[in-house]
Amino acid sequence: MTRREFDRLVEEALRDVPPRFRDAMQNIAIVAEDEPSPELLAELEIEPPDSLFGLYQGVPLPERSWGHGNVLPDRISLYQKTIEEASEDQEDVIVCIAETLIHEIGHYFGLSEEEIEEIEEKYWRGESLDDV
Repeated sequence: MTRREFDRLVEEALRDVPPRFRDAMQNIAIVAEDEPSPELLAELEIEPPDSLFGLYQGVPLPERSWGHGNVLPDRISLYQKTIEEASEDQEDVIVCIAETLIHEIGHYFGLSEEEIEEIEEKYWRGESLDDV
């Protein structure tokens, strides 16, 4: 899959994020990268067979003080090669992108792993995320 095709799938997944969350996302870059560096994996203590599909880097909204400003954008990285390697087909790639994006956006909003997992379960059951 080309980077352009991957980016298009990321854009489609982002459009599926409920508008109230999308509208609240400010000063954040969502980027596709090939794969996480060995240094990053070591820093996060991720070893095979585990994988890193995405990463949020920044200050979660609830942790920001009144003086937070004039900073570089927060960043969500999605790792294309890692996602593709873990996927059997394009449908799996789409699912992995969507799930990873939801997960990392959850970190941006300061949600716990448990809260993020609850949202992911609702998403995959087809339930509305408007009441989240």
